Amino acid sequence: MDLQLKGKAALVTGATRGIGRAIAERLAQEGCDVALCARSPEAVQSAADAIAAAHGVRTFAAAVDVADGAALRAWTDAAAAALGGADIVISNVSAGGGGRTGEDQWRRNFEIDLLGPYHLIDAAVPHLERRGGGAIVMISSTAALETFSAPQPYNVVKAGVINYAKNLSQALAAKGVRVNCVSPGPIWTEDGGWAYLKKNMPDFYERTLASIPGGRMGGPEDVAAATAFLASPIAGYVTGANLVIDGGFTKRVQF
Repeated sequence: MDLQLKGKAALVTGATRGIGRAIAERLAQEGCDVALCARSPEAVQSAADAIAAAHGVRTFAAAVDVADGAALRAWTDAAAAALGGADIVISNVSAGGGGRTGEDQWRRNFEIDLLGPYHLIDAAVPHLERRGGGAIVMISSTAALETFSAPQPYNVVKAGVINYAKNLSQALAAKGVRVNCVSPGPIWTEDGGWAYLKKNMPDFYERTLASIPGGRMGGPEDVAAATAFLASPIAGYVTGANLVIDGGFTKRVQF
């Protein structure tokens, strides 16, 4: 299916590895020019160069700590200037979970997982408006949807992301800007959290894997495909949705 993304300009945070990298690669594969950011200057430039070489698109790269709101806003403006505008914004960076519950982690999750999207989107909306509208996709988690692991800031703040996206979708619809969420379940990456759990907490890992009706953990490419769809004109009448990508891991009934 042609997602009608060729020539679009996409901004993706946290795009050097894992889900963010897969999203940037998929959007570039569909013909988008892509701006990337991450904390490591070497990693983000290497990712941008590789994506440009593989897919023949323009890229823009800069090192940004998403917890630094001013720096994130500056990157958003610079990325839009470099690509000639912005049509798609993907908010992906997370401070993670792992059962960490101390006050410092609460602050970190709030600053990165919730304030980060606020600064990114607030800075990006004028650029989307100048192009006649666009699409925002925010990455949440199935940990926001039902109890998981332990009472922890990751779960709570990711629930806030879904709520924020829904409210934004109502506020920005008249401007032609769609806002949706993607909530991944367990996603396997070689250097990710589930790889760590498989090695260090194998019983928990195996119980989780056994509870997925689909019989496997997802891959970053599964999330990337769903994100590209929601960001595309093909999903032009979809806004305020939360698309769960989990192989049946969550057990709730979604009305």
